[in-house]
Amino acid sequence: MNYDTPNTSQGMQQKMTNFRWIVCAMLFFATTVNYLDRQVLSLTWKDFIAPEFHWTNTDYGNIAAAFAVMYAIANFFSGRIIDWLGTKRGYLWAIGIWSAGACLHAACGWATEQVVGVEDAAQLVGAVGDVAATVSMVSVYFFLAARVVLAAGESGNFPAAVKVTAEYFPKKDRAFATSIFNAGATVGALIAPLSIPTLARYFKNIGVGNGWEMAFVLIGALGFVWMGFWLFVYQPLKENRHVNDAEREYILQDARVEGEAQNEKHKMSIGQCLKLRQTWAILSGKFLTDGVWWFFLFWTPAYISDVYGYTSDTPMAQMLIFVLYAITMLSLYGGKLPTILINRTGKNPYACRMRAMLIFALFPLLGLMAQPLGRYSCWITIVLIGIIGAAHQSWSANLFSVGSDLFPKSAVATITGINGMAGGLSSFLINFLSGRLIDHCDAAQSVFLGFEGKEAAYMILFCYCSVAYLAGWLVMKGLVPKYKPVEC
Repeated sequence: MNYDTPNTSQGMQQKMTNFRWIVCAMLFFATTVNYLDRQVLSLTWKDFIAPEFHWTNTDYGNIAAAFAVMYAIANFFSGRIIDWLGTKRGYLWAIGIWSAGACLHAACGWATEQVVGVEDAAQLVGAVGDVAATVSMVSVYFFLAARVVLAAGESGNFPAAVKVTAEYFPKKDRAFATSIFNAGATVGALIAPLSIPTLARYFKNIGVGNGWEMAFVLIGALGFVWMGFWLFVYQPLKENRHVNDAEREYILQDARVEGEAQNEKHKMSIGQCLKLRQTWAILSGKFLTDGVWWFFLFWTPAYISDVYGYTSDTPMAQMLIFVLYAITMLSLYGGKLPTILINRTGKNPYACRMRAMLIFALFPLLGLMAQPLGRYSCWITIVLIGIIGAAHQSWSANLFSVGSDLFPKSAVATITGINGMAGGLSSFLINFLSGRLIDHCDAAQSVFLGFEGKEAAYMILFCYCSVAYLAGWLVMKGLVPKYKPVEC
């Protein structure tokens, strides 16, 4: 089977347009905004929000876990909704909801003051005893509500983006295109530590609330700006006047090469998908590994503060997190690797993708040494976490593409939504357990592999993160050992 670029047809005689990459750029920016919005809380809670509302690690873990479980539940339906609404309308609804949810966080302090019956944030900070406990409980519930709205909207990002990629890219290019838009997660995480604590500190210094409120509002507003551009940029492939015949034939080459007949009117139900081994292979790979990324995303600022004493708004903490996510940008090469293997070997995309994913699954094993070597320098820990992050993003981009390899385009958003549900459950468990594990080990001064207290808890979590990908790959390979696409 030959997956080389088609060049024999009459349509390919004309110079091919490249509008598909403009669409890919829009997906990249949406994903960047997506991750900026979810990072605001993790970068402000420890140093700005917790002192105001008397939060513990468990409180934050509960909020992060609630986001994850809502994200999981919403993903179960969001993919189906995207398939039903179509990518243009579906994406608009998704980003509109999550941007509104992001902005809602800013009102949580005011709402807590109204319920508790205090006049300003200073009285919240100065609360003691039962009043402090009430402040903590009430504020947690308000933040939970805002996170639920954010999660409901954000659940639509990846089903929509992966569906657009399946519509605008042939199979051999999908992992690379996915790695580009998925790099938005890294860029968002890269920009966040440099901008969010700085914004919060600036607005606090000039007396606009406690600073964190405006960070939520300004970052949340970016989504509404993106919506305006999306309305004008995106059109379905068949209707897009910016795509010429040559580019259209290149995008649709799989139908010619494989004799593939895509029936866009036939929709697979969620129940039909769940009966398939292909679904469970993708679901298992996501469930076992996605919590690793979410753990580093939500807990790295707290880790740097707990272990090394750098608060999130200090230049050192910002530089550490910046370098971490700069390293994860190497994942762009991970998205290109399957294309290189396809072109060199001529094998089917699934076989080449699984070979690449095995390589990516081995890099996280370096995480076993991240905390021990961190005794010599925090930079060693950060570099190793960055390598794990790059491996995860490479793995994730290819895992998304496995869905579009095995399933027809009409079911891609549905299967991506199920995939996202598995990732959300993984995130829920790791965030729910992490806060409790850290507080327990700190209180009991537990010891694990030579580390004590909070550091022991982090070491336990590092051990899981290191072996998760190899376990995920073995399960996937066991369920779908060879390329077997789903037929409608």
